[in-house]
Amino acid sequence: MDLVAFFNTLQLIGGLILAVGYVPQIIKMIKTKSVRDFSKIYLGGIFTGIVLMEAYAVYMFFWQHTAGAFLATNTVSFILSGTEFLLVMIYWNHINNTQKIK
Repeated sequence: MDLVAFFNTLQLIGGLILAVGYVPQIIKMIKTKSVRDFSKIYLGGIFTGIVLMEAYAVYMFFWQHTAGAFLATNTVSFILSGTEFLLVMIYWNHINNTQKIK
């Protein structure tokens, strides 16, 4: 295995570990509909950073013909972090709305 392939493998493994880390939290958010202990600013910042990295990954893959592993793992992170941020935005007032109904 040459050095480039080695580092591509490291990026793929690391990127998948980071991306999969969102899944348990997303499942918990959906089950409990509880997100008040999350910072919207923090999650919005993470999502914005991933969007910018996704733009870079698309550029590198389609114009420079490199960084395929980065594009793949970053796209998964983009989808999952976007889902997490969307759930926070949807469920943020869930407790207040149900209390008002009672």
